[in-house]
Amino acid sequence: MYRLISATPSPYARKVRIALLEKGIPFDLQTEVPWHADTATPAYNPLEKLPVLVMPDGTGIYESRFILEWLEVKHPTPRLLPDDPDGVLAARQIEVIADGVCDAVVLLFFERRREAPSEAWMARQRRKVEGGVRALAALAGEGFLVGDRFGLADIAAGTALGYLAVRFPEFDWAAEHPALAALHARLEARPSFAATRPVPQSITETVV
Repeated sequence: MYRLISATPSPYARKVRIALLEKGIPFDLQTEVPWHADTATPAYNPLEKLPVLVMPDGTGIYESRFILEWLEVKHPTPRLLPDDPDGVLAARQIEVIADGVCDAVVLLFFERRREAPSEAWMARQRRKVEGGVRALAALAGEGFLVGDRFGLADIAAGTALGYLAVRFPEFDWAAEHPALAALHARLEARPSFAATRPVPQSITETVV
């Protein structure tokens, strides 16, 4: 059985958890705070980042995009990518946007923890978040983001939006983008999303 080393608020780990659940792949969940000294992450990922999918032989597969690609190759049913090349590229582009939103939120979160945070730096990250959400909203309709079935694009966008509620709650994106809010509500109703909703973790060790 696989083991997934995860953090409860992480949208990157949540993407993998959702994919595993949607594919019906059994796994053990190991929850950690990756910033603490006792994390097991360095034993499996030289970059010391989560998530890490640990194989039965102890090998670590890491970086969420690569893990998802690995799962598509090793466990192709059900597919989480479209069947046509243009659809695959569209899904991957949405993943880039969604991950970029999450990256900016992470940078904003840690900048706020500094003794003298940079207002200019935080404003730049907020612009990235708002721009990324606008880009996702422009693609939102009554169905899925790419094609006629649930897939990677929906996982990436849904987890990014869910992460905003945890780390950037003052941004009321749903009021600005009702179609995207409706899509997010549909996604959160899926069992895989309902079972993986993010919650904050307490970081007790110095990070910045």
